[in-house]
Amino acid sequence: MADGPESTRGVYMISVAAELAGMHPQTLRIYETRGLITPKRSPKNTRLYSQEDVDRLRRIQELTGELGMNLAGVERVFELEEEIERMRRRMRNLERHARRVQEELEKELDRVRRSFKFELVPYEPPSQALLPRDGERGVRIPVRRPPV
Repeated sequence: MADGPESTRGVYMISVAAELAGMHPQTLRIYETRGLITPKRSPKNTRLYSQEDVDRLRRIQELTGELGMNLAGVERVFELEEEIERMRRRMRNLERHARRVQEELEKELDRVRRSFKFELVPYEPPSQALLPRDGERGVRIPVRRPPV
């Protein structure tokens, strides 16, 4: 299947498109009526089929001929394929958004970590801090008070 702007430009008249897809021109008209295909129109209202349209016609041929589907089944397959493509686009958008949020969170976490002072002082409860440790003698510190 071709992609790009050239693949969507209507360039084939109905007889050429039908031949490329291996169908009768009337079949293309039926598919257009059913909404399975939507050719472009020239200024004089002539149907112009793109390469994308021809590829879609071949896909319809594959589904009806090789897989035995009726046109209602083909319509449903196309609807489901479009829905899957919409969901894929939405997933890609959500993944991009999640990556941006994750990057922002990582930057903020890094900023917070850098703002902390890494000078940690071990904590001793006040009652323990005032008592002499094993093997130490207590120290008396004279306190001078001004006369009253």
